[in-house]
Amino acid sequence: MFWSGSAHSHEETTEWLSRVEKITPVLTRHREEAEQERRTPDAVIEALREQNIHRMWVSPSFGGGGVSVRTGSAVLQALARTDASVAWQMGVQGVISRMSDYLPEQVAGQVFADCDGLVVGGINPTGQAEPVPGGYRLRGRWSYASGCTHADWLVCASVLPQPDPVTRMLFVPAEAVRFDDDWDPLGLRGTGSVSFTVEDVFVPAEFTVEGALLRRPPAARASRGYPIAYYDFGPFTTASTALGIAQDALSAFPGIAVGAVPARGSEALNTSHTVQAGLARATALVRSAELMLSDAANHAGLRRAIGGEELSALIRLAAATVGENTVRAVDSLHSLAGTRSLAGGGRLDRCFRDVHSAVAHITLAPTNFEMVGAYLLGGSLLMRR
Repeated sequence: MFWSGSAHSHEETTEWLSRVEKITPVLTRHREEAEQERRTPDAVIEALREQNIHRMWVSPSFGGGGVSVRTGSAVLQALARTDASVAWQMGVQGVISRMSDYLPEQVAGQVFADCDGLVVGGINPTGQAEPVPGGYRLRGRWSYASGCTHADWLVCASVLPQPDPVTRMLFVPAEAVRFDDDWDPLGLRGTGSVSFTVEDVFVPAEFTVEGALLRRPPAARASRGYPIAYYDFGPFTTASTALGIAQDALSAFPGIAVGAVPARGSEALNTSHTVQAGLARATALVRSAELMLSDAANHAGLRRAIGGEELSALIRLAAATVGENTVRAVDSLHSLAGTRSLAGGGRLDRCFRDVHSAVAHITLAPTNFEMVGAYLLGGSLLMRR
């Protein structure tokens, strides 16, 4: 299942990247519309569905691609090089897809195989779930639900009112929620990451997952897609999108710098030693981030169900490094280009806005360095202090 350097896994990555290539013209054609409308157009989501990219990290037992961590990361990077908002939504879809291995098999089939819409939602526990016979009464409001306007189902992280509060993930059909048009950011504008509200909806117990279980690999069963814990999967999705954004910035920069003479200048940007060194350093930052994420993906496969804090720390360290390196690289290129970063359709400027929005996510936050450092010094690996 996971990448181990085999010819088969390389063939898998090549095959799935060819799927991205097929739909790239659609992404490019609708990219500006997504920026303006603050949501991805239906035509793009349909193209993604046709290639099954929205189910690439779902077990084949539930209609998914069951691709390796490495292949899925490569797909997200390729999408982000064209449209980071699309990559972000497919990453969110990918990580929430991992709950299919924790849900009862019949329910996982109903949510992921019997429907072809997105399955997204809010995993920050801002809702309240009251235990009742057969399930829970759910109410609450969740923010930053990327891709939710294209969703058939939404997961709602909620707290149960107990002496020691516990978290539970509850799945509700999209028609049971109300969306609020409150998404108007600088970056990742096309993700449609609006808020949504649920008011007193009954959720059967089998459509829920205990939050504590997501820190451990799902129980072994024939339909299980991956023996890696849910919370060890998320950093790969956000980091892959950030990497794709930085790769796009590196690709865009030469076209801006070559032959461009700054105002009142006498030499083109590409002949400046400062610009040359800056581009090389940015490339090194991105390349090192790529290698760290690839190494983490390899370890995720090799560890299989063992995992534990050692694997979690490695993954979080890689993701935080990706976040730090990609921001530094894009910031540097944006600065070196000057006002030309706004030219050529604003491609480099879009990268600047998108990468800063991406690294705001907790999985890429600098606090991960602190948490991993505390673990390396003998402490527990905390999510955040």
